[in-house]
Amino acid sequence: MRKILILFAHPLPHKSRVNSALVQAVKKMSGVTFHDLYEEYPDFFIDIKREQDLLLQHDLIIWQHPFYWYSAPAILKEWFDLVLEHGFAYGRTGEALKGKFSMSVITTGGSKDTYDYKGHNHYPITQFLLPYKQASTLCQMTYIPPMVFHGTHLMSERDLDIAKMDYIKLISLLRDGKQPLKEIKNNMFANEYLND
Repeated sequence: MRKILILFAHPLPHKSRVNSALVQAVKKMSGVTFHDLYEEYPDFFIDIKREQDLLLQHDLIIWQHPFYWYSAPAILKEWFDLVLEHGFAYGRTGEALKGKFSMSVITTGGSKDTYDYKGHNHYPITQFLLPYKQASTLCQMTYIPPMVFHGTHLMSERDLDIAKMDYIKLISLLRDGKQPLKEIKNNMFANEYLND
């Protein structure tokens, strides 16, 4: 059974109906450690050693956040800058994360068709997430395609229930190791794998 660390970054989670629902769906699952970065570090003084210890204790790291200005909320960038240190996460002697898995779970206000070369945002969302994929590669982790929940502002209760079930299903599959990760990697999004 893989141990999963969800690093959640949302400065105003009580104002996010979708992120709040997704968090409640998975945070108490067996084998899952839920870690709210804004709750833990409201002053942005990140405990680097503690964060590195958490990474060492888990097999899969999930970065869950809303998609803010084509990126993540500020604390997640701070986390990357401080926690993934040279000599720990990368570099000649930095192999602490080698062999682990990582992925992004994000929510967007825009619909899926707005994240396309012909859409309003001009690029697919995977282009905007390349820094996460490259950071994973540099740290010798395997980056799993992201799970993306589009159009959250207009999501119906039924769609939200489906999103929660999909997230639970994905976490269960990844945790229990019942599916070949290569199959998920053949998709642009983890959501697509669940819908096949």
